[in-house]
Amino acid sequence: MNRGSVLLCLAALLALPLAAAIQEPIKVDGGLVSGTPGWGWNVREFRGIPFAAPPVGNLRWRPPQPVKPWSGVKTTTEHGHDCAQLPFPGDAAPLGTPPAEDCLVLNVWRPAPRPAAKLPVMVWIHGGGFVNGGSSPAVYDGSPFARRGIVFVSFNYRLGRFGFFAHPALSKESPTGPLGNYGYMDQIAALEWVRANIAAFGGDPGNVTVFGESAGGISVLTLLASPAARGLFHKAVIESGGGRNTLLPAPPMKPGPKGGPSGEAAGVAFARANGIAGEDAAALAALRALPAEKVIAGLNMATMTNPTYAGPMVDGAIVVESVEAAFTSGRFAKVPVMVGANGADIGFSSATTMEAIFAPFGPNTAKARALYDPGNTNKVREVG
Repeated sequence: MNRGSVLLCLAALLALPLAAAIQEPIKVDGGLVSGTPGWGWNVREFRGIPFAAPPVGNLRWRPPQPVKPWSGVKTTTEHGHDCAQLPFPGDAAPLGTPPAEDCLVLNVWRPAPRPAAKLPVMVWIHGGGFVNGGSSPAVYDGSPFARRGIVFVSFNYRLGRFGFFAHPALSKESPTGPLGNYGYMDQIAALEWVRANIAAFGGDPGNVTVFGESAGGISVLTLLASPAARGLFHKAVIESGGGRNTLLPAPPMKPGPKGGPSGEAAGVAFARANGIAGEDAAALAALRALPAEKVIAGLNMATMTNPTYAGPMVDGAIVVESVEAAFTSGRFAKVPVMVGANGADIGFSSATTMEAIFAPFGPNTAKARALYDPGNTNKVREVG
């Protein structure tokens, strides 16, 4: 037997226990799942685990529904679709999967082999202005956390008009149920999944930290103030996106007595732009029948201020008041919170002069200023 054959035999023998470990299934809501080694071979990762039924067809613009059970062992080694969106070319975290409406999946990384002791859990909420982003970008790989003894979870939530949409016909269909903030409902459903299932991965359901950046940070702030999320996490980290409600205010879901911006007004404007009039069941059926391409049309990080899109809104169930009102009055989750900021998030800068803002352009400073401040009239304004 030559050296090559010996090496191949040794490799095959060494692979046997590893292959067995890879195939060991874990029971979660819906059935059994199997994972794959993560980076470094001391990590086990499970990608694309469904945590709710696909929000398609008649489930469009409904709260997340229980996942449909599957038979056998589901192979969860690849990311599922990120949620439907119009891609943003300048995104610093490009998507790793094609976006689609069927997107309510999550991912888990844990140390391998499974530890005997319960490990802390960290749940990541991605940013993207509530219109872009997902859990598939490579930068969100959870292996570094797992190598440090943390069970890491990331997930998708509905975005744009799929995730934040109101219309009088929806209000008539469900007069007492939660409406409007379907993306936030997905976030809460993912946290409920963690509470019910993370122990099977070695995580401690009593030690969950939720953290997010930009829109993910705003989400953490909202979850802290939401009665619907109470008890689902025990610590929180806001990486940018916090404290901006006065700058990016959430409109009411329903129009006020004097009119003004509202979730329903934006929904009616969107319906009319697509030739759908009325506020009855037929109008709602027509809205649910719209191709996904029409629902995402004209909306991404570059066009968030759109009269046919309201964004997160005060719905009375998930978001019952502004975060300022909630924190001022003490109506929020009393958990440890860490707050930080990321440089230039959504165009925010720590620079205090226009010269400092343009300095990073180096030899092209004059050209940049000629494009963005030709009259030398722009001023730095403090917003926080």
